[in-house]
Amino acid sequence: MDRISALSDELLLKIISLLTTREAVFTSTLSKRWECVWKYLPKLDFTSELSHRPALTGFLNRNLPLHRAPVIESFRLYIALERTKHEDVRMWLVIALSRSLRELDISYHDVSDYNGPRRRDILPSSLYVCKSLVVLKLEGQILLDVPLRLVCLPSLKTLKLKKVTSLDGESLGRLLSICPVLENLSVVFFIGRDCNVANMGNVIVRVLSLQRLTLLMDYRCKLDRLEIDAPSLKYLKLVDLNGGNESCLIENMPVLEEAYVDVRYDDIESLIGTITYVKRLTICSRALYGDGFVFSQLEDLKLCDCTVGASMLLSRLLIDSPNLRALNIFQMKKHYDTDMDLWNQPSHVPACFESSLQTFSWSGYLGGVQDRDVAVYVLKWANCLKTATISSNEQYVPKLEMLKDLSVSSRASTACQLFFD
Repeated sequence: MDRISALSDELLLKIISLLTTREAVFTSTLSKRWECVWKYLPKLDFTSELSHRPALTGFLNRNLPLHRAPVIESFRLYIALERTKHEDVRMWLVIALSRSLRELDISYHDVSDYNGPRRRDILPSSLYVCKSLVVLKLEGQILLDVPLRLVCLPSLKTLKLKKVTSLDGESLGRLLSICPVLENLSVVFFIGRDCNVANMGNVIVRVLSLQRLTLLMDYRCKLDRLEIDAPSLKYLKLVDLNGGNESCLIENMPVLEEAYVDVRYDDIESLIGTITYVKRLTICSRALYGDGFVFSQLEDLKLCDCTVGASMLLSRLLIDSPNLRALNIFQMKKHYDTDMDLWNQPSHVPACFESSLQTFSWSGYLGGVQDRDVAVYVLKWANCLKTATISSNEQYVPKLEMLKDLSVSSRASTACQLFFD
C-alpha cells in the first residue's frame, strides 16, 4: 500500500477510476494520502446495487458535496426507491451541473406510485442553460418543464428520452427547440399500466442538424400528427404499433442511408416515398404500397415475416430493388409467428436476382408450403447468389426435413453454398 501511496495524484486517480464510484469513495479511509483522491474523479456512476437501497440517499448527501473536480465528464444516477425526496435529487444534479458537466444519465422511479399521476420535479432550471452538456439521457417519473425564455443547450448532441411519464408532443417540441446542434434523438413514449390510451398530441421533429432519429410508440399511444423534417438525417427508426396514427408528414431526408420501419398503418405509401433512397432497410408492415416506387440504392433488405401479407411485400420489394445484395427474412423481437399468404411470385424475375443478390438468409424458417416456396424461388432464380443460410427451431422443422426439402431444389448459381443452422 505504501508503494501505491507514493504514486502521483494523476496515477492514483487512474487507479481508482477502475473501481465503482462507491468503492472509490471508500478508498479515502485507507490513509490520509488517499483521503482526497476520489474527489477529483471525472466520472460519477451511481447505477449499481445501491440504486434500490435507501442507503443511496445518505451516501450521496454525505459525499457528493465534497466532490471537487472542475469538470465532470459523466454523472449517472439510477434510482428505484420509495419516497425519495425530489429536493435531494435536484441538489445532486445542481452540484453535477455546476462542474461543466458533459453527460447526464438519470433513471428515476418511485416504486410506491409507479402508476400514479405524480411526476417528479427533479430537474433544476440550471439544466436548461448548461453550455457544456453534450449527452442527456432521461428515464422514468421525471417532469420535463422547459422554460419558455432565455434557455438553450448549445452543445447538446445526443438526447435520449425513455418512458418519461410527462412527455408528450408539446414538451418534446419545446425541448428540441433549445437544442440547435442536436445529432442523435431517441424517444420511447410511455403509457402507464393503468391507462388504456394516451394522446401525445402533435409530435413534430424539426431539427436541421439531426443525423439519427428513433421514435417508439406502442399500441396505446395516440398521435394527432407526426411530422419529421430533418435534412441531415442518416438513420431513421420508426416503431408505431397504433394503427390509427396515419396522419404523418415525413419529408426532406435527402441523405437518409438506413431505415427501420415497424408500423401498423393501413396506408404506408407516404412513408415509403420518403425512404426510397436508403441503402439498408428493415421493415415490418401489414400494408402493401402501390406502384411507382424504386429503391435504386437499396443493398441490404431485412423483412419481418410475422404478418400475413409479408410474402406480397417481399415480392414487391424484390421487384423494386434492382441493386439488392443481401436479403434477410427474420422476425422482429416480440413479434409472433404468423403464416404468410401463399407465395405469389413476381410476374418477372427481379433484376437483383440477375445481377446483384449475393446473400440470402432466413431465421425462424417454419417450413410451411409458403416458406418453402419462397426459399425455392430465391435459390432457383438468383444467379449471383454465393451463400444461403436457413435456420429454424428443431421443434418446428427438423433439420433433416429441411435438408431434404431444399437441398434437392435447383439453383441458378452453381457457386451458391447452402447452410442449415
